[in-house]
Amino acid sequence: MASSLGSAPDIADTSPLVRIRSLFPGLARAEQRVAQVVLSDPAVVAHRSITEVAEAAGTSETTVTRFCKAIGVGGYPDLRIALAADTARTAARADRDLGSDIGQGDDLRQVVSKVSFADARAVEETADQLDVVELEKVVEAMSAAGRVDVYGVGASAFVAMDLQQKLHRIGRISFAWSDTHIALTSAAVLSKGDVAVGISHTGATADTVEALRVARSRGATTVALTNFPRSPIAEVADYVLTTAARETTFRSGATASRIAQLTVIDCLFVGVAQRHHGSATAALEATFEAVSGHRLGPRPDGRRRQRETGK
Repeated sequence: MASSLGSAPDIADTSPLVRIRSLFPGLARAEQRVAQVVLSDPAVVAHRSITEVAEAAGTSETTVTRFCKAIGVGGYPDLRIALAADTARTAARADRDLGSDIGQGDDLRQVVSKVSFADARAVEETADQLDVVELEKVVEAMSAAGRVDVYGVGASAFVAMDLQQKLHRIGRISFAWSDTHIALTSAAVLSKGDVAVGISHTGATADTVEALRVARSRGATTVALTNFPRSPIAEVADYVLTTAARETTFRSGATASRIAQLTVIDCLFVGVAQRHHGSATAALEATFEAVSGHRLGPRPDGRRRQRETGK
């Protein structure tokens, strides 16, 4: 079973805006209106009364209170405190304009600033909210797995291939599938002791969800990597790892979401490599040497390459 939302880092330790965005699809319609009011200008909401927020969202104070509980906050006063603290942290890091969407009139310098800020923020916020306890369980499962299947389509396919390549380099049997039919047939031959990882930013990619469902039915341990913990993919996952990346008008399928996913992938890889330190180190050296003759110039560590020495 996927872990409960209660096992995730407390909202006091992470950005409340990250939490709201990740849970937004699973909120009731009226609660989503409250979320939109909060997300549109959190600094202002931090100084508004619950009555003012309810009126702005076209709903009741009861709904605002219900929204607070839905995102893991005790009540509206706690939400205001969390928003004020988050606003202060954000102001200390960068100009608020950097966090806004890219506008039609932005010049290229502004585009570069906003893109780089969004990418860096995605990594930072993903690390802040990542459930380390859940991550540890996934690392243990992958370390002991006879085989790891990784599913992802579209932009997530690149992330899936990165995880497969990393695991393969340290001698762990792993396959990455982006074709739906091949993913399903591969999932169908998994068994207990294997691990299946589904990667989907929205958590609603039907191809990936279905592959994970088939893998689970065969007894494999299933892992979901998504931005939204209440999405369909979480329903077929034993473990859910979440990212914190925003996709906006010009940033659908953006690098920020992939960088956030790759951050989690790197943590998984290093965790698995640590548990197989001796064999992993030997495998990394062997794979480096295998392709070293196809690189120009000296090795990064100053040693000569085998082809150069005639060995």
